[in-house]
Amino acid sequence: MGGDHGHGHGKMPMPDWRQWKSEGTPLEFTQKRLAARGLRDPWARNEAWRYTGRFARAVTLSDVLLRGFKTGFIAFSIALAIEYTFFPPKKNDH
Repeated sequence: MGGDHGHGHGKMPMPDWRQWKSEGTPLEFTQKRLAARGLRDPWARNEAWRYTGRFARAVTLSDVLLRGFKTGFIAFSIALAIEYTFFPPKKNDH
């Protein structure tokens, strides 16, 4: 038990902490307000990743409702094509 015995469980590479900057994020405003009171948030840099990359954009209602719609529609179309190919609808003479 314990330790790495060659099962592919290596250490996860961690990003360099110096790449995150609170400048240009809402954290900058917080830092300025704290500085006016003679305070400082030492953990602001650790939270700056939340405002970069794909996390920087706010999630909209359409993002939530339409997530996976394209994939689902393609899967539905394929299932419908298979159903009509192998199980065509019966035609009644009424």
